[in-house]
Amino acid sequence: MHSCTLLQDEANYQPDTLDLNTDAKAAAYWFPCFRELIVKFAKQAANSQPDDATSEQRATQFQAAYLSQLDEYQRNIASNSGKVVLGTSELLQLNETMLRRFGFTDPWLAQKQLENTSAKARLKQRLQEIDAIEREDERWTELVRGVLAGNMFDWGAQAIANILEQDSNFGLHAALDRIEQRPWLLDNLDAWLQRLQGEQQLPHKCAVVFVDNSGVDVVLGILPFVRELLKRGTKVLLCANSEPSLNDVTSRELRQLLDDCACQCSILDSAWRSGRLLVYANGQSGPCLDMRRLPRELCDAIAANETDLLVIEGMGRALHTNLNAHFKCETLKLAVIKNRWLAKYLGGDNMFAVICKYEHS
Repeated sequence: MHSCTLLQDEANYQPDTLDLNTDAKAAAYWFPCFRELIVKFAKQAANSQPDDATSEQRATQFQAAYLSQLDEYQRNIASNSGKVVLGTSELLQLNETMLRRFGFTDPWLAQKQLENTSAKARLKQRLQEIDAIEREDERWTELVRGVLAGNMFDWGAQAIANILEQDSNFGLHAALDRIEQRPWLLDNLDAWLQRLQGEQQLPHKCAVVFVDNSGVDVVLGILPFVRELLKRGTKVLLCANSEPSLNDVTSRELRQLLDDCACQCSILDSAWRSGRLLVYANGQSGPCLDMRRLPRELCDAIAANETDLLVIEGMGRALHTNLNAHFKCETLKLAVIKNRWLAKYLGGDNMFAVICKYEHS
């Protein structure tokens, strides 16, 4: 793995937003939270392999192993305080590590395939809705809202899993109604809109976009946003997980999605065929993002294309990690907070509070 040239201060880069070793309030919330979550993840793992007689036993072993390590982390808080950062990213990564150890490589695969199929059928309609918005500022506002609403579709968030389990028809427009209304908890949208408008505001040369979930998120949220960047003449590098994690899209899955989706839009099709729209693996096997651990191929592409815009989407990549990180280029961090405690911790009072953080550099 190789360092990303976009890091403003590589030596002091700390991706984690919280440190459970030093933040007693955060630790008091997140340890019990993950103990509850892991029960759901174990059930999902067992159900993902219905034809394997050992799946229930292995899922039970996975749960026990995870909880054992979680207990060890909690016991060591006092001795590790100020020495080692323990972020929520580690607890999320531990889930993936233990799943693989007990033979569960992609427990959400069937769900991802189902949601991708459904979202692809709605892409053309969503692009038509966007194109019908004549004013550029209103169109970009809707595109950003679309990314945020798409980010609601996260099976790793208990509040969203409950909604999706209870309402199979819950879609993008329902999500648009659920997310926080402006002004958002962290609202730099106007600064982003101002950057895009005016004769002096030249298009970005290259945007690197770190995506999150499969289905509605990447197809109906990210692709329309990316399409608008392409229309401005910006090259786009889409970065997705190297390995499965929850219902996050992988780079392999994303390439297949673009093959399927590009035929619905001449702009996407032209960019995909010509190499102005590319997909890269991000080197991650969990739902968070450590910019020190990107593959050489991606780092080389970021440098060679003179990347001047970084877009990071989702709770794992833009909130649990990288919320406070600084980069050398313009950065847009977008996420819906699908956790009431975390929203309140950050100063909000809305269950689905919004992070829209734009930093010029």
